[in-house]
Amino acid sequence: MSSSESDRQTLGSIDRRYLNFERPIGELEEQISELRRVNAGKNLNLDEDIKRLEKKSNKLTETIFSALTPWQITQLARHPGRPFTLDYVPTIMDNFVELHGDRMFGDDHAIVAGLGHIDGRRVAVIGQQKGRDTAQKLYRNFGMPRPEGYRKAQRVMRIAERFGLPLLTLIDTPGAYPGVDAEERGQSEAIASSLSIMTGLKVPIVSVIIGEGGSGGALAIGICDRLLMLEYSTYSVISPEGCASILWKSADKAEEAAQALKLTSKDLTEKGVVDEIIMEPPGGAHRNPDEMAVTLRAGIIRQFNELEALPIEHVLGARYERLMSYGQFKQGS
Repeated sequence: MSSSESDRQTLGSIDRRYLNFERPIGELEEQISELRRVNAGKNLNLDEDIKRLEKKSNKLTETIFSALTPWQITQLARHPGRPFTLDYVPTIMDNFVELHGDRMFGDDHAIVAGLGHIDGRRVAVIGQQKGRDTAQKLYRNFGMPRPEGYRKAQRVMRIAERFGLPLLTLIDTPGAYPGVDAEERGQSEAIASSLSIMTGLKVPIVSVIIGEGGSGGALAIGICDRLLMLEYSTYSVISPEGCASILWKSADKAEEAAQALKLTSKDLTEKGVVDEIIMEPPGGAHRNPDEMAVTLRAGIIRQFNELEALPIEHVLGARYERLMSYGQFKQGS
């Protein structure tokens, strides 16, 4: 089995790990599972009891998830069972071929890049990949790219432009790797070069934040014409813990920092940063990865259809205006 294959979870499986605020849901679902086990093993008819508890569980899930705090959404974005790039790619794309290496130093496994088809359309894709068990996390460097990862991404960006392929990027990283070796190999230059290339890339670009969108590590593959966010993903210049450590000198204030950072899909859509929220299944993407992948694919196809109907000069002009519209400032006297 290849390293890419070992990183993929089986779509359709449900991750039964519950976050603290989900524990009441977990307790109900444990009762449902136990009733099903008893129902299957004995001549009992517990169908009505099961249906009643399922209805109660669905209602409780709806109630809890309708009032999530930014900190709870941050926890969902980091859920260990949440689908990663290599979980989505087999459903979103056909004939995916992964490309490796930056032709300068090596192959960074925190960045996955390659070519494939979406709805019959040839597409280049770049995504960040985390790991689930200890071996995968170390292999993928916890989803934190090094300079060679961004230079690999730049290779694929240039291939996309050369052959006129629309570009899809899937963002899921706590941030670019801050280690000494990354700095020695030009981390800041690699990120800046990615930003520069994407700004003028003469193909449509759709970016999707599927989990964490952390700092420049996310932005380096996030300059785009359409920015989508999964409902329970986050996008921020810094993590809540990092922000709290700077402002309050304590990571214990992370929940307060998450509120202040305005990092949720709803907040960022209201501010005009995000173009579309891709709604997740009840309980989050990890509860029904198959449904999430199908919904995500439909959203990506819709955006590419709209962009490809426009002249590329119009797309580039709108991309520039989009970038220049970010932020506010006051002219000093």
